[in-house]
Amino acid sequence: MTWTKLPKGEFTGIDWAVPGATNGFDPYLIWAETDDFSGYGDNRPKWLPVAVELTAGTTVQQLIGAASTKWLLVPPVYTSRAAPAGLTFCTARVKPAFFKHLQPGGRLHALVLRLELGLPAAEYAGEPTGQQTPVQAAAPSGPLLYGKVLGLIDDSLAVAHVNFLDGGKARTRYFWRQDGVGTGPTPASLGYGHELTAADINLAIQASTYNGLVDESAVYVALGLSTLGKKMPKGRPFFHALDTSVSHGTHVMDLAAGPRSLLAQVANLPPGFDAPPSWALADDDASRAPLIAVQLDYDTVRDTSGGSMNVSVLDGLLYILSRCADDAKVAVNISFGTLAGPHDGTSLLEAAMDELIGLLGGRLQIALAAGNSYQLRTHANKTLSKGERITLNWQGLPDDSTQTFMELWIEEDREGLEITITPPGRAALPPLKFGESKMWTDGGKLPVCALIYPQAVATGRRGTCALLAVAPTFSFDKKATTAPGGVWQIALTNTGKKPVTVDAYVERDDVVIGTRSGARQSHFEDKWYDTSGNPDSFVDHPDNPSPIRRSGSFNSIATGSKTVSVGGTRITGPHWAHYSPQKPDPDAARPKRPGVVKVPDTEAFSDENPALLGLKAAGTRSAGVARLVGTSDAAPQITRKIFNAL
Repeated sequence: MTWTKLPKGEFTGIDWAVPGATNGFDPYLIWAETDDFSGYGDNRPKWLPVAVELTAGTTVQQLIGAASTKWLLVPPVYTSRAAPAGLTFCTARVKPAFFKHLQPGGRLHALVLRLELGLPAAEYAGEPTGQQTPVQAAAPSGPLLYGKVLGLIDDSLAVAHVNFLDGGKARTRYFWRQDGVGTGPTPASLGYGHELTAADINLAIQASTYNGLVDESAVYVALGLSTLGKKMPKGRPFFHALDTSVSHGTHVMDLAAGPRSLLAQVANLPPGFDAPPSWALADDDASRAPLIAVQLDYDTVRDTSGGSMNVSVLDGLLYILSRCADDAKVAVNISFGTLAGPHDGTSLLEAAMDELIGLLGGRLQIALAAGNSYQLRTHANKTLSKGERITLNWQGLPDDSTQTFMELWIEEDREGLEITITPPGRAALPPLKFGESKMWTDGGKLPVCALIYPQAVATGRRGTCALLAVAPTFSFDKKATTAPGGVWQIALTNTGKKPVTVDAYVERDDVVIGTRSGARQSHFEDKWYDTSGNPDSFVDHPDNPSPIRRSGSFNSIATGSKTVSVGGTRITGPHWAHYSPQKPDPDAARPKRPGVVKVPDTEAFSDENPALLGLKAAGTRSAGVARLVGTSDAAPQITRKIFNAL
């Protein structure tokens, strides 16, 4: 059993085996080049989507001016009036020459602080079809929205649902679908996807109305929203099949802006509790709000690891702002997220959201779900004294068609942590030290796994991250590289003089509504971890020696200092939903890395009681009601409150 050195990247041109080459880069970019982008489909990318943070004082205009459109394309929205002065974040598509100019002596070396990889798949990785002049931003067509505006970034948004109409007309003034499927022009300021206006939606509704009744499936077929409706066989033009009776985005949008109030009072609630959900008609600003909806592309939704969350969400926020007047007040809901990351607000997307909120002086507010992983065993925490060693048991599941990731976050000024990996049923690989990165091929050409352990990373500002990336455990392709299922042992040894606190986060790898990815969520195992289901077994106890900790399991894009994270509670029964982070932290005395966020900023209902989980809200059709479970239910209620108070 031995490691193999990392390859030279065919896209970046960087020899990742050279000492220090990995420092300051996104470990996922390094892994993508290590496995020849096999996790992102069959085709190698021609362009890479990235999210970029610039050095202090550098403008996006300066970045563009120092580059060439042959190898750097920045969406014009980042140089438009929508981007506040002083913004040091943007997204871009880049070609190999970009990475040459990042090196010392290159045109961009002094301008780019860090970058994270987006999702190098589908339309993001091909030749741009709608990209425009990157220096001068095109003004968006259509009127700007004034006053208060409610924005949503989600999936499968049923814009023709009666709950999002006003007098039969669409309240969704602008709708941007980020993928390459659908109708409508490509928004000039972003260069990809398809945009619909309220007029487009209204025309489709009018054309699909028969005897006063709207065939909503026909509306979605006409608008190219394939996840909400599809044509039946030829000869039945007015009948369409539902892909699903419920969609995450529609459910969330109804809780944020639907006509049914979640604020009706009932008796005997504990002090300080808000009212539980009811079906009483609302009379609040949110129920009449003009909406701007961003539908995430299918690949982003399906890739629950968050591989393109940074690019997709940041572009979505700028799109919403581009459709609003300079003095408009905007509340945005994001009920999506990931599990792995620094959890201290320093990921690139979190830092960008914080900067946007700060630069806009309170005109923008963003609410995010705190996450549903409290019981999933995806987080471990341990402080190791000098010479101490601990072994984490990571259960990789069989029949997993997707890659699996675990991140080890190590506090600053701790260079003595040594990592030893033992694959299932195999002998241990040699230990790797601070700054070392290798791959294990098991005799093949592509890696079965890789441990990427730079001295510093682009994905956080404090300390460093060691990424353990593992190939799928199953594939229909006989030539594909697959990893063994079973328990991976990760031994951590502190060879330094100072105690070191380590957080291990297993990345999200589940299947969301309406997708078929073949993903299976891996998790940690430990004999001391309480899975009994007894009443006191759903929180951490300080005297329990297990390194697996519920506390710290949190949406990793929701730990910023200016965004609002929302946990989920119950209307009756024990206060907190079992899947939600809790406040106060039951494990607050446990040592943590500086800045780590473990508790939500606020709370809202997400369960009715311990037996009846979730809340009811709109299904994909106007007559339908659906129940969904999770803090995705809680966040839009707070977005609604924020909007009403603007």
